[in-house]
Amino acid sequence: MTRMTVTKIPALKDNFMYLIICNETKHAAIVDPVEPERVLKSAKESGVSLNKVLTTHHHWDHAGGNADLFKHYQMDTSLGPLSIYGGQDERIPNLTNPVGQDDTLNIGNLKVRCISTPCHTTSHICYYIETPEDKVVFTGDTLFLAGCGRFFEGTAQQMYDALITKLSALPDDTKVYCGHEYALNNLRFGNTIEPDNENISKLLAVAKEADLDGRRAMIPSTIGQEKLINVFMRVQKESVQFSIGKNTPLATMQALREAKDKF
Repeated sequence: MTRMTVTKIPALKDNFMYLIICNETKHAAIVDPVEPERVLKSAKESGVSLNKVLTTHHHWDHAGGNADLFKHYQMDTSLGPLSIYGGQDERIPNLTNPVGQDDTLNIGNLKVRCISTPCHTTSHICYYIETPEDKVVFTGDTLFLAGCGRFFEGTAQQMYDALITKLSALPDDTKVYCGHEYALNNLRFGNTIEPDNENISKLLAVAKEADLDGRRAMIPSTIGQEKLINVFMRVQKESVQFSIGKNTPLATMQALREAKDKF
């Protein structure tokens, strides 16, 4: 038996929520429960005890369901207490357990490591879990398939640290569960930056045929795949630097984000 199951739950227009299940204990956590009713339905169908929320960042389309879910647990005491994890940020509703870099928590027998990735927001957290069978990371709006989040509250240096120093250091076979379905647009942008990158071209062709409206086809990615097809993870490559007209990884990161914002 695999020790962990991840259930992808589409939300809003292009968001994802993720139900993380410890199969040994039937304990579960939910990542970014913006639509609580869907979360509760999925937990019930899975027959799990859901008592933890992992919030990646404070934006409404990720943390906006925290308050209603917390209220539901207060009203139905048979469910037990609900713990809400997230970066130290008063803008995260009903935060009960602030976390930072390398803090850990458990979902049943699963150990979760927190990775601090400020930039999109100042308190953005990614969550990494490793079992003998699987490795997964929930990246919110820091890392997308073939893209990254906007630098709303941070700098190119912070996104470089997040993508190149921290997330790139995870094992290549780590599955990447991101906060939105932006694959087609991101790959189209990447193809303009690296038109000779066959990995991008091949995946772009897949994305054009994929069921992106149903949001089943492209996610999860992997860290290894992102190193091949995500230009924001490739800012050290001469081909990417040349294409954007810069000669350092940091300047390339900034220029890529500015170009993508206008794409």
